[in-house]
Formats: sequence, structure tokens, C-alpha cells
Amino acid sequence: MVKPPEPLGAVQLEILQYIADHEPIRVSDVAEHFAQTAGKARTTILTVMEKLREKGYLTRRKREGAYQYSVRQRQSDVLAGVVQRFVEKSLGGSVSPFIAWLADSRELTGDELAKLKELVENNEARREKDGAP
Repeated sequence: MVKPPEPLGAVQLEILQYIADHEPIRVSDVAEHFAQTAGKARTTILTVMEKLREKGYLTRRKREGAYQYSVRQRQSDVLAGVVQRFVEKSLGGSVSPFIAWLADSRELTGDELAKLKELVENNEARREKDGAP
């Protein structure tokens, strides 16, 4: 897993996810979306996008007179880093509270539950292969 260089705030993550879903994309297109859905100003979006670029999450390339932004990392890697930091900082490095929450959650879909089982099985197989207890 590629660890992101710096943590993300909620707004940064939301904008990054939007860009990942629509890349390559211009600031004006991102700003238009967030103006309509969240009432955010173009200058705010530009500032956030530049911060994301400075942190290493985005790249930009000039095309047809305007910069177009793309994500530098796969979205799954970014989200894995977010979860890792949450576990380390909020849960003291222990995944047990998170696992307990998942086990009690009634919000998991059948597909999510199947994916979770698959992940556990893959983890167990990897641990057996590595000789871990």
C-alpha cells in the first residue's frame, strides 16, 4: 500500500474523490459541481486543489490553455491511507473497535459482507504462508 504524504481533511477528501471519478478535469468543472452541491466558491476549490497538488495527491497538465487535474494515486490507496491513519490516531493502532463496529453494523450489504469474508480468508492464507501465528 502506498502511504499518502500528508493527511487529508474531509473537504479535501471529498474533492479528491470527485476528481478521481471525473479525471482529467479542470478547476472550473470541479468548482461548478461544488458550487451547485455544496455552495463552495471557485476560489475555495482552487485553493483546496492546489493544496492537494502540493501534498502530492494531484498532478496537473496544461491542455488547451487550461490546467487539467488528475489523481496521482489510485483512490483505493488514498482511502487505505485514510483508514490507516484513523486506526493509528483514533483507535490507538488497534483494529478491534473497528472490527466490533463492523460486526454489529446492520448497514453492511451482502456484497460488502462477502468482500469482508474474502479479505479475512486472504489475510489468513497470507499469514499461514508467512508462518505467522
